Amino acid sequence: MLTPAIIQKFTEIKTPFYYYDLELLKKTLSAAKKEVDKYGFHLHYAFKANCTSEILKTIHTFGLGADCVSGNEVKCAIENGYASEHIVFAGVGKSDDEINYALDQDIFCFNSESLQELEVINELATQKNKIAKIALRLNPNVDAYTHKYITTGLEENKFGINAHELDKVLALLKRLKNLKLTGLHFHIGSQITDLNPFRKLCTKVNEFTTLMEQKGIHLEHINVGGGLGINYKEPDTEAIPDFESYFKIFHEMIKLRKGQELHFELGRALVANCGSLISRVLYIKNGINTNFAILDAGMTELIRPALYQAYHKIENLSSNSDSYKKYDVVGPICESSDCFGKAVDLPETKRGDLIAIRSTGAYGEVMASNYNLREKAHSVF
Repeated sequence: MLTPAIIQKFTEIKTPFYYYDLELLKKTLSAAKKEVDKYGFHLHYAFKANCTSEILKTIHTFGLGADCVSGNEVKCAIENGYASEHIVFAGVGKSDDEINYALDQDIFCFNSESLQELEVINELATQKNKIAKIALRLNPNVDAYTHKYITTGLEENKFGINAHELDKVLALLKRLKNLKLTGLHFHIGSQITDLNPFRKLCTKVNEFTTLMEQKGIHLEHINVGGGLGINYKEPDTEAIPDFESYFKIFHEMIKLRKGQELHFELGRALVANCGSLISRVLYIKNGINTNFAILDAGMTELIRPALYQAYHKIENLSSNSDSYKKYDVVGPICESSDCFGKAVDLPETKRGDLIAIRSTGAYGEVMASNYNLREKAHSVF
């Protein structure tokens, strides 16, 4: 929560900047870890959500592993103290250089997404005289009912191996002597607030694990991905997601075999609400139909509204006015898509007012660009 004392400090800091509440982050991690430990599950942090060093160090103190989707994320995890045996490397398009680096680090597992990728990892592992541990990312064809750009579990998506390919994949694995199949991996999408898709995922996971058992294949672990959403509309009243209900579904529905581990990869649910993008109003343009509040932050600092038409709560931290107006809250970038929110109800707003765009701890700073040759915004903890 942005208290008056914190807001007062903001007045002294050059905008725009990303503000992170590390106390809220710790409370969120504690809540998640409590539920994970209750069932003996394994939790990895999805690095793509936020790779800020202070965030990574804080998460590491809670004993989480790392879920990485690029070679540089694997390198970042290792540089920030994450043990290689707790690092998972996912991603539909791993380059040879990235695979070689991960092989050299002896990571926990590659989540592999295609027949050709399996062949490439095997070839590179053979050259290094190594055995690469892999999990097959299977596409469960479960609709997460989220934005089409962050849905990943349908057969129309680029991710994962489809069910009809499984026999061909298993036949190939028998010939690839430098791969060891250790698990299955699933991920159906992101920002999922209705828990029913996770129940459907559990049913699909059970079907696949039974099928593998029937084929005489023992799996050491099952990775069900992440995707748990947050409350973007009310980041203060529901600052911490309902981890209890989320993990309970998997505890009750997943049928683990003896010795099997269940792994999760959460990102947004852990870090989104601890972050805010703080900006100043540069200009007010009052039109006949629309009032514009033009900020010094833009889509270069937070691209989600432009890319996904995503909602973020917008607050004026400076105004004491009792009079409210509707503003299109926009940035300075030379694109009409550079808009954080349309017809936003704000107290009467003027040049110099401080604006907070909430819940930007995930996919905010990490997706920033220097389009228009913008300087990178700094971080405040």
